[in-house]
Amino acid sequence: MSEKLELLHTDRVLIVEGKYDAARLSHLTDAMILLTDGFGIYKDKKRQQLFKQLAHKNGLILLTDSDAAGFRIRTYITNLVGEKNVVQAYVPAIHGKEKRKAQPGKEGLLGVEGVDDALVLQALRDALGEEAGIAPAKPEGRQITYTDLYEWGLSGTAGSAERKTKLLCALGLPPRLSKKELVEAFNRLYSYEQLDEMQSELLET
Repeated sequence: MSEKLELLHTDRVLIVEGKYDAARLSHLTDAMILLTDGFGIYKDKKRQQLFKQLAHKNGLILLTDSDAAGFRIRTYITNLVGEKNVVQAYVPAIHGKEKRKAQPGKEGLLGVEGVDDALVLQALRDALGEEAGIAPAKPEGRQITYTDLYEWGLSGTAGSAERKTKLLCALGLPPRLSKKELVEAFNRLYSYEQLDEMQSELLET
């Protein structure tokens, strides 16, 4: 039986390439995790804006695959948000393929999702240095919750998809954020009071 690894705490936002990487990392850290959708970040202007906002407010950790494509994405985001707002986490280049894939990648290297948990955690700790393990600062005021999304008409109600899209576009945020990503992003960027007032003004106009 494998040893249970201690959850890594950080206030920085963790950027990974795909959903399988995110699912893997969600068991190793309590960081907010966002995806680049591979090279999709190149064309997604709203997600680029979100990355910039979070990079300036909290800082980012970049954890991409160890192949050439991963380094291209890493360089692009670093240039996008500014090197001073980023720490770089590197997984070792290990030959192999993920269990879910029929064929290995172009360079025959494991992606982040296929690297051993202990190595991924060590990569994050090495990148964070003295920051590693420091509990995230709790924002002032109360947290924005799923219930708030419902009460604002952004989730679970008639017309909620349209209201959500309208609000996110007005705020310059990606309209495809999941409910979990939405709540995390709102809590990083706004207080409950700020967003309550903003959504009222923006959605009633």
